[in-house]
Amino acid sequence: MTTARDIMHAGAKCIDEDDSLYTAAQMMRDLKVGSLPICGRDNRLHGIITDRDIVLRCCAEGRNLAEMRAGELAQGKPYWVDAGSDVDHVLSMMEQHQIRRVPVIADHKLVGMISEADLARHLSDEQLAHFVESIYASR
Repeated sequence: MTTARDIMHAGAKCIDEDDSLYTAAQMMRDLKVGSLPICGRDNRLHGIITDRDIVLRCCAEGRNLAEMRAGELAQGKPYWVDAGSDVDHVLSMMEQHQIRRVPVIADHKLVGMISEADLARHLSDEQLAHFVESIYASR
C-alpha cells in the first residue's frame, strides 16, 4: 500500500499566523514553494497560504505586505491527511474538496506536503489524468 508519507515532500515549513505576508513571501521564495501551511500559537494547522492569495487578497487590494498577517488568510476548515493514509484516500479527499495541495500530519505535527508535482511523480498516468480532470473540470 502506498501512503501519504511515501509520496509527500518531507520537511514542510509553517508560517506562523502572526507573521507578515512579507515574511511569507520571502519564505516561499527561499524554499522555492508556492504555498505554506499556517500554524497557530497552539501549534496546530490553521490553513494554507498561497502566492496567489498574497497577490489577490493583499497586493491587489492595496494592502501592506508588512502589516497584513498570515492568519488573516487562514479561513475555513483546513484539510489535511494522516501520514499513514492510503494514496487512494488522499486522492479522493483532494478531489472531493477541489484542492491541489494538502498538508500531511503525523502525531499531531506537520511532516510534509503533497502537491500536484508529488502526485505526478508517484501516480500512474491513469490516476493522474483522473485527478487533473476532477480538479480542473468544474473550475
